[in-house]
Amino acid sequence: MRLTENALKVLKARYLLKDKSGDVIERPEDMFRRVASTIASAEKQFGSDPLLWEDKFYELMTDLRFLPNSPALMNAGREIGQLAACFVLPVDDSIHSIFDTLRNSALILQSGGGTGFSFSRLRPKTDLVRSTGGIASGPVSFMKIYNTATEVIKQGGARRGANMGILRIDHPDILDFIRVKRNENELANFNISVAVTDSFMDALKADTEYRLINPRNKATTGSVKARDVFDEIVESAWETGDPGLIFIDRINRSNPTPQLGEIESTNPCGEQPLLPYEACILGSINLSKYVRRASGGNKPSLRDIRKHIDLDALSSDIRTAVRFLDNAIEVNKYPLPDIEVMHKGNRKIGLGVMGWADMLILLGLPYNNKTAFRLAREIMRFISTTSKEVSAGLANERGSFPNFEASVYNTSGMPGLRNATTTTIAPTGTLSIIADCSNGIEPIFAVAYKRLILNTELIEINKYFFKIAREQGFYTKELEEKIIREGRLTGLKEIPPDIRRIFRTAHEILPDDHIEMQAAFQEYTDNAVSKTINMPKHAKKEEISRAFLLAYEKGLKGITIFRYGTAKGGTLVRFAESD
Repeated sequence: MRLTENALKVLKARYLLKDKSGDVIERPEDMFRRVASTIASAEKQFGSDPLLWEDKFYELMTDLRFLPNSPALMNAGREIGQLAACFVLPVDDSIHSIFDTLRNSALILQSGGGTGFSFSRLRPKTDLVRSTGGIASGPVSFMKIYNTATEVIKQGGARRGANMGILRIDHPDILDFIRVKRNENELANFNISVAVTDSFMDALKADTEYRLINPRNKATTGSVKARDVFDEIVESAWETGDPGLIFIDRINRSNPTPQLGEIESTNPCGEQPLLPYEACILGSINLSKYVRRASGGNKPSLRDIRKHIDLDALSSDIRTAVRFLDNAIEVNKYPLPDIEVMHKGNRKIGLGVMGWADMLILLGLPYNNKTAFRLAREIMRFISTTSKEVSAGLANERGSFPNFEASVYNTSGMPGLRNATTTTIAPTGTLSIIADCSNGIEPIFAVAYKRLILNTELIEINKYFFKIAREQGFYTKELEEKIIREGRLTGLKEIPPDIRRIFRTAHEILPDDHIEMQAAFQEYTDNAVSKTINMPKHAKKEEISRAFLLAYEKGLKGITIFRYGTAKGGTLVRFAESD
């Protein structure tokens, strides 16, 4: 295997097996063989040859064309055996439910999973507690308890604890929720998002009031101007990066099993909406591996670009990856029986991508380019269509997911499906370091920069830029030192303009273009898309407001804003802890 120094650092710190003294006792090849063997063992129960598929899975991973989510790499073949990254647990309006869920989330966090919660069912503060005659403390107070517990639990867990906390926009305590992370000491182990309804967006557009509803008895507790609440969301997002928004009605319109209940929450990075007790196993295809050769010309056409993408190889790997993820459900050791029932009932998997920015660089396409947006739709449509074909084929071999008859797919003429969902786009924070590619569908963060992963400072230098600089004859040692110091190419006139355009960094790309790219991928993604809308430090609140409104208009299921320089510990959670 050809692994970078940074990849080896991450693998040794987090993934490779260690003895009782903490010394690494496993090579990267051994880790991938352990994972491949465990996942392929599921083939036996379906009459296929496990050794054949073990070799296919091993080759796919060791060539870094596909990687499963972090818990699969960490736990496959080990006693813990928990392979899923994403979970959602219910929080009902009782002390028993609140603390049972806290106990259950501890088991998930210890196994390396991330957990999402909706606190929208909890009665608001000052509401009556009939059983005691006391006064309720409200959802934010219980979120603080969960946060403290996570702080303790994560010390013994497989990786940093990550939670998503969600509250509906019509909950009476919504303003407390929106403002809570303005105190940087609060909810450090949570990302938070407001579940925004269509009716709220209608009220915002009409500049009218909307109703606040007590979840205990569905009574209206008052009304408030939508614009006032929206302005508070913008203020907090500008100040801290939280809350994000999830468009909950849009998410439920895509719910493949509405008869089983409503989706209330997502995983910590927002890309995986799930029913209560559902889980999902994710994996990502490294798109940089499917560019046959660099595309020529300053403005390549989409027709020309298609010639440079090996769709046959991509199709073959999608088929292997979907089978891998479906097998993982069979061999997974679930932390709770209720989660096993739900996950095996719907069999949700989430195949996504990483290396997207690298693919664009190799094709000579700027990230913020109309052709790049069109290509994004084409690539994700191809992945979606192919993954559904594989899922239908697996349904013929192994049977449709058990809840198929209660799903939206159960219509005349539709084939059976093995999986209720097949596609999700995760951030791939640490996975992209292992694969030596750009993360998720993000643009490059910088041409050269330092990043802190697992308390280790890693220096990241874009491998493509200096290769191109040497090939085109403008490389100098002085230029290399300048770029490593500055991190980006802006103002460097010794670099050709077309090269500067191709290597635009996240903070040089307008929010509208970030959103356009997210929308392009979301159009053909079953679940949702993890994407950070980067803004410079000098960005105004009006720009954040515009981004939120544009996200809704463009059909996104959620949006996260990060203004450079804001004190947001949660960004590290979103970026690195949902692989």
